[in-house]
Amino acid sequence: MYERFRGLGVALVTPFRPNGGIDYVGLEKLLEHQILGGVDYVVSMGTTGESVTLNKEEKKQLLATTIELVRNRVPVVLGVGGNNTAELADTFGEFDMDGVDAILSVSPYYNKPTQEGIYQHYKAIAQVSLRPIILYNVPGRTGSNMTADTTLRLAKDFKNIIAIKEASANLDQMGRILKHKPKDFMLISGDDGLTLPIIALGGDGVISVVGNALPKEFSTLVHAAMRGDLDTARREHLRLIEVIDLLFAEGNPGGVKNVLKVLGICDDTMRLPLVNISEGTAKKLYHALADAEVVSL
Repeated sequence: MYERFRGLGVALVTPFRPNGGIDYVGLEKLLEHQILGGVDYVVSMGTTGESVTLNKEEKKQLLATTIELVRNRVPVVLGVGGNNTAELADTFGEFDMDGVDAILSVSPYYNKPTQEGIYQHYKAIAQVSLRPIILYNVPGRTGSNMTADTTLRLAKDFKNIIAIKEASANLDQMGRILKHKPKDFMLISGDDGLTLPIIALGGDGVISVVGNALPKEFSTLVHAAMRGDLDTARREHLRLIEVIDLLFAEGNPGGVKNVLKVLGICDDTMRLPLVNISEGTAKKLYHALADAEVVSL
């Protein structure tokens, strides 16, 4: 049943018009770009979607429009996270979950909870969620790491916790999860640049940023790696690695929004406190895209 979340998932950007409003025309172009590019599922309102700058009504409309535009062609995952457990549990009842296939929920940030606190947070969510849950460990943003032991405890205790998006960059930690996890529990890369080694270890794919702009190219890498064609996967990894590095040179999603603008898919507008990448980084990124034969100089 949860095989649909193996392969290439893309954490969608939220396109904005120059005046700051959500660009639904750009969203439609972005989604068609994903589906034609061969992605396996999309994630709405993750970190890459600048979800913390969206108000409640915008979130509801963005989700509804995304589901409508996808038209059941790929699964839709909804990003719902927070550091107030009780408020977050209430949030689940505020969304119309028709058309939502799973939830991606980031580990509590800023508070820096203990491992027991992280466990109890996810326990509370698991008890109210009507959709399967993908855990999200990203200590570089949250200020605390969810250990392998905590991940494994949650995976074994709650059948509706089906996967973890791991962005700790700690391959030893991921290896422990892969060694001891329940059979059907999935480990998904949260770092584009580590996708190939994580799949080679036994991981189940990636929830990607670069896939917004280069879904076809990154899909080739991911699907080759997952079928054991490491020659193709390695070639694509090395072709794209400089692009991937530069995408994050000044934070996310500034880099990938710049590429989306270059490709004519949507504008690169972001909401404060995020700003556009510098002219210097944009030039380096364009040259990396040219080296990867995505654009012409």
